[in-house]
Amino acid sequence: MKDVWNAMADPTRREILTMLQNGEMTAGEIADRFEISNATVSHHLKILREAGLITSEKEKQTITYRLNTTVFQDFLKGIAAAFGMKGEDNE
Repeated sequence: MKDVWNAMADPTRREILTMLQNGEMTAGEIADRFEISNATVSHHLKILREAGLITSEKEKQTITYRLNTTVFQDFLKGIAAAFGMKGEDNE
């Protein structure tokens, strides 16, 4: 869970996760939304992937990313529990 916290600590990575909530995107599509280098975007994607928050699939020269909803939801449930909030499953 520590890796997830570290991954979520950065605003750019949180923005990437927000974008992926709407559906899968290629690395190029993600990079186009930021005014930072492609290498920096790749670094952020690597951290998110290593934390298990996103998955990737490579087809030829294109890498497509999608949100790993299971890990993301578990993270959000952990936050809710830490703050004494009850979710639908906890009521």
